[in-house]
Amino acid sequence: MTKKTIAIIGAGLAGLSCAVRLTALGHHVELFEKSRGPAGRMSTKRGEGWAADHGAQYFTARDPLFIEQVKKWVADQTVALWTPEIKVYEANQWTTFLSQDLRYVGTPAMNTPAKQLASGLPLHTSQTIDALSHKDGHWFLHSAEAGDIAKGFDELILAIPGPQALALAQHLDPDIKTIAGQSNMKGCWTLMARFEQRPEVAFEAAFVNQEIISWVARNSSKPQRTGQESWTIQANPLWSQEFIELGKEDVADQLLACAKKLGLDCTGAEISMHRWRYASGSTTATLGFYSNPALHLGMCGDWLNGGRVEGAWLSGYHLANQFAE
Repeated sequence: MTKKTIAIIGAGLAGLSCAVRLTALGHHVELFEKSRGPAGRMSTKRGEGWAADHGAQYFTARDPLFIEQVKKWVADQTVALWTPEIKVYEANQWTTFLSQDLRYVGTPAMNTPAKQLASGLPLHTSQTIDALSHKDGHWFLHSAEAGDIAKGFDELILAIPGPQALALAQHLDPDIKTIAGQSNMKGCWTLMARFEQRPEVAFEAAFVNQEIISWVARNSSKPQRTGQESWTIQANPLWSQEFIELGKEDVADQLLACAKKLGLDCTGAEISMHRWRYASGSTTATLGFYSNPALHLGMCGDWLNGGRVEGAWLSGYHLANQFAE
């Protein structure tokens, strides 16, 4: 098999999964990530004496391929089971959430599995790729921070949210305009609250229906978490998208009022806010990934494969196999 040079834009779980698999198949891969490190939405925010998972809260494993990957992570102690007491709030009533799903989290932080995948890979961070060109059978990239990247690549993979892929590459491939234009990704406002003592709340995690909040979790209940008592509160996608441009203080006020209604009084807590502009896409997406052999171009991501952590990993893995073929 001819060894190819492949550029992957985006170092979230889909991009990392794709890069690891392509490297194992003998290709040279380089990742370009706009943030300061890998992981995408499998992220952990840190401050002085505290940390909180503010993106993906946990993940499940159902596909045999991903189950094997999770077993490796568990063996490497980068992932562990999380068994919180979960409640459901709906119509002003609390019920116990009953599920047989095994929930996993990264240890000691949600971004640990991504960091493990990125270890040893050529990863260029703080590089916002804002322009692409395809000349003489090679892909060339332009970075907002560094300008033109001199090296050309045989193949290009976009492992970024649908709207970003649309803006970057729709002029190069009409199919991307159709596929990425239908990604329907919504934002998510996330609030992190730090307490001096553990609040007296009768749950460690909660699904919330018919409120502006959709999820509450005691970050400190997850395995190997240390530091100040911390909780993560996430707004529901429809509300987040409607108020995605609202100021952080106004969003915080509304989320805190709703949290108090749920029994989590954050009076006196230290508050941090994060806005995910692209957090969730269609959970029924079945394309899996996209590949254009004529252009040597592909796309992968959770938004193409069901909107979950598992879907992101599988999307990248299967795209890598498609490129190898």
